[in-house]
Amino acid sequence: MSKFTNSPQKDAERLLRDAGAILHGHFLLSSGMHSDTYVEKFELIQRPVITVELCAGIAERYRGAGIQTVAGPTTGGAILAFEVARQLGVRSIIAERTEDGGREFRRGFRLDSGERVLVVDDVMTSGGAVRQTVSAVESRDALVVGAGLLVDRSGGCADAGTQYWAALTVASPAFNPHQCPQCAQGLALTQRGTTPR
Repeated sequence: MSKFTNSPQKDAERLLRDAGAILHGHFLLSSGMHSDTYVEKFELIQRPVITVELCAGIAERYRGAGIQTVAGPTTGGAILAFEVARQLGVRSIIAERTEDGGREFRRGFRLDSGERVLVVDDVMTSGGAVRQTVSAVESRDALVVGAGLLVDRSGGCADAGTQYWAALTVASPAFNPHQCPQCAQGLALTQRGTTPR
């Protein structure tokens, strides 16, 4: 059961700040865009107690929706999918990247036609990883019930390919490198996480 109060957004922000996961500076995002704010999911994931509590928010939001499987994209989404699935008492599967930039289920993961799937991910900026995972689920004729996220950086504007709920929604602008105000100021660019696609 989630320990969130009547202000789940404030609770999620507090937990992420407690984990040291919200960083400020000049960052290169995996989308290739630039931002002055970065959510370092691995600062969170290395703190299981906080991660479990944030995942409880997602599990509570979708409890009673008949979820049979929770799917998450590699890397952070796979870890969170495991925990949300554990809390819901269902199984979890992993959507891995393909050479053409999509996602697919490997390693013997299967989905039955009509199976009710919740897609889970950590931080969403443009919605790409979530959309790819939704597409991978639908390619197996399973039903995507929705998506649960730790952080929606888009302020609710991203296209996730399905309806979604986020523990924390923030409007954190992402800029094309040619229009980035931090670049215009000559601030050093920091790359964290994976190489841009």
